[in-house]
Amino acid sequence: MTDTQKFPQPVSGIVTPRFGDIATFMRLPVFRDPAEVEIGLIGVPWDGGTTNRPGARHGPRQMRDLSTMMRRIHHVTGIAPYELARCGDLGDASVNPASVDDSLARIEKFYARVHAAGTIPLSAGGDHLVTLPIMRAIARNRAPLGLVHFDAHSDTWDTYFGDYKYTHGTPFRRAVEEGLLDPKRVVQIGIRGSLYNRDDNAWAIAQGMRVITIEEYFDLGVEQVIAEARHVVGDGPTYVSFDVDGLDPAYAPGT
Repeated sequence: MTDTQKFPQPVSGIVTPRFGDIATFMRLPVFRDPAEVEIGLIGVPWDGGTTNRPGARHGPRQMRDLSTMMRRIHHVTGIAPYELARCGDLGDASVNPASVDDSLARIEKFYARVHAAGTIPLSAGGDHLVTLPIMRAIARNRAPLGLVHFDAHSDTWDTYFGDYKYTHGTPFRRAVEEGLLDPKRVVQIGIRGSLYNRDDNAWAIAQGMRVITIEEYFDLGVEQVIAEARHVVGDGPTYVSFDVDGLDPAYAPGT
């Protein structure tokens, strides 16, 4: 087996122009069987949980397109990730834009197959509610996961618009309630912005989550925040989630 067969490589922009061929995540090959890769890049094109601006359903397609600009090797470390693990594009999870419940079930089913194959998923949404069915697929019938969560918001609100419990602002509350997350192994980094109520983050803190506001992040510095995050989650299985509004709003104003 050649190195290329063992570790599938992105198509180089030196060999084929980036604007040519079908766009895939990082220009990696597409695989239909998750057992063929160790890390599967997956799109979840669904934003039925958003309470304000729609459009995140188009995220996976745009990220595939933009990721064609990435090259293989880091310019400082010299690390080439695609030489360390078998990576590939596993396509998109099936969704139903007309039904929240059906979409959550479809996404969970897709990720259950990925998890059963022993493949590590790297996902692109989609609004933040898509994390719930992914964690259901990974953590159901096993010990709860830890979480490293980069975001402007805690996403642990209880309900929206009366008593509706499934939105992009509620996934981690539902995950704790369903036993998918161990709240004492959760660290939330970069929390900022205005609140609906003074106690918006109180539930997360009361459950034992470590909530690091953006102000505290700047006070502590990057290295100390990394060390604390590693300490909080420990050595157990851990999910990492990055919400786009974890970026400065000057760079992501549309979320």
